[in-house]
Amino acid sequence: MKYYLLCSGSKGNCFVLLDEDVQLVIDCGNTKRYLLETFLKKGLDYKRSDALLLTHSHTDHISQLKMFASVETYSPFEVEDREVHRVIPNEPFQIAHLHILPLVLSHDAPITVGYVIENKTEKLVYITDTGYLKQTYYDIIRNADYYIMESNHDVQMLMKSNRPYSLKQRILSDSGHLSNDTCAEILKTVIGEKTKEIILAHLSEEANTPELALAATKSRIPDERIRILCGNQREAVEGGSRQ
Repeated sequence: MKYYLLCSGSKGNCFVLLDEDVQLVIDCGNTKRYLLETFLKKGLDYKRSDALLLTHSHTDHISQLKMFASVETYSPFEVEDREVHRVIPNEPFQIAHLHILPLVLSHDAPITVGYVIENKTEKLVYITDTGYLKQTYYDIIRNADYYIMESNHDVQMLMKSNRPYSLKQRILSDSGHLSNDTCAEILKTVIGEKTKEIILAHLSEEANTPELALAATKSRIPDERIRILCGNQREAVEGGSRQ
């Protein structure tokens, strides 16, 4: 597997997974200009994607659906003016040789899912936009090769921010976003011998910093053989197999 987290955060989210001759895209939020430029910079043709997988209906995840009008779309919700393959939480499906398991998450959208994607030898976990993660999922996501995991906010920084109290409550709630510490504790519990990389995703620009997110995770996962990076809004992060 090889992947690109093209962008991640409140302004836009888009992820590309390459494995053998298959290209999957998860979410398509951001400006059309940014996505076009970033796909081009990485030598990728978005029109040749085998599938677009959606996580939920918030604009920062679906704003450029029209770009992918010709791409088979898999979604846990109905999409206006488009036929989709309906994603049912906890019901696996196949795209080519890839086994995909959608996990229901807890977010303030009608339905939100994360994805566990496996080939014959590797497993990737993609989880963002959730206030908590069911412990029953821990065994499912355990010992993955790659984790893209939400590390949205530092609690103290969030509470000191100028955001309305109602918004702070929303973010901290079970239907909000994972904090740095919660993300780090989950990762500490589920990583294993196979784990190679962790990308911390959906960082808040007002209530977090890459340094704080990395410090929280690295303090709990001191294993230097695991590459730990942060995604961001303006630059793609590349990972996966380098073979």
